[in-house]
Amino acid sequence: METIKELLDSEAQRINNPDFIGRDPVQFPRRFETLQDIELVSFLASMIAWGNRKMICRDIEKMLALMDNQPYKYMMDEGYEDLDPRLNIHRTFFGEHLAHFLRGLRGIYAKYGSLDSFAKTHKVGEEEFPAWKLVELINNELEVANGTSSSRCFPLNLNQSALKRVNMALRWLVRDDGIVDMGIWKSIPKSKLFIPLDLHVGNVSRELGLLSRKANDRKSVEELTEVLRTFRPDDPVVYDYALFGIGIGE
Repeated sequence: METIKELLDSEAQRINNPDFIGRDPVQFPRRFETLQDIELVSFLASMIAWGNRKMICRDIEKMLALMDNQPYKYMMDEGYEDLDPRLNIHRTFFGEHLAHFLRGLRGIYAKYGSLDSFAKTHKVGEEEFPAWKLVELINNELEVANGTSSSRCFPLNLNQSALKRVNMALRWLVRDDGIVDMGIWKSIPKSKLFIPLDLHVGNVSRELGLLSRKANDRKSVEELTEVLRTFRPDDPVVYDYALFGIGIGE
C-alpha cells in the first residue's frame, strides 16, 4: 500500500492547485465573500453538478444570474416565489425544485443565521457520518417548509445514497489547505469528511485495490474513505483530487 500512497500523494498534489479552480464548479462559491453566500452557492452549485462539466458550469452561471448574483439576498427576499416552476435550470432540475430548496433553507437561515451554525447547533460534526446527518436535518426542514419532500434537491434514500454532490460541497466548505477548497466551515472537522464517490472515482479505486464493492453506494463510500484514512487520518478527502485526476490527465 505504500506505493499506492505515494501515487495518491503525487496525484493529489498535481491536481490540487489553483489552475483547477477555473475548470470546476468550485469557482462559483469562490466568487463570494460572505459565509452565507459562499455556503449557499456551494450547495446550489453542487446540487446540479452532474453530467458534462462545461454544461454544469454554464447552468450554474445561469442559475446565479436568475438571482442577480446575490443568492442570499434573493433567498431572504423570497425571489424564488416568482420563478416559473417549469423553467429548466439543469437537465431534470427545474424552477420548482430551486424554489423548494430555497424556501426550506430560508427558514434555516432566518433561525440560525447560517448553515454552518445550523450544523453546529445540531452537533453534526460529532456524528460518525456528518454528511448524511446534515442532509437528514435539512430534508426535514425542506419538508416542513414545503409540505412535501423532493429528491431533486437532496437524496431521500440516505441508507443507500453515496451523497456524492453533498460530500463534494462539504469538501469545498471544510477542507482548509487554502488551495482549491475554501475551509470556512467550523462545524465539521475535515477528518470526518467522506469521499465524493462517482463512477470514475469508483472505477479508479477498484483498479488500485482500494475498494472491493461493485456498487457506487453509501457502503462503498464508507469502505473507500476508511482505507484513505489509513493514509491520512486528519484529511482523507484530499485524495479525491488524486482519484479524480488519475486517468483523466487534468
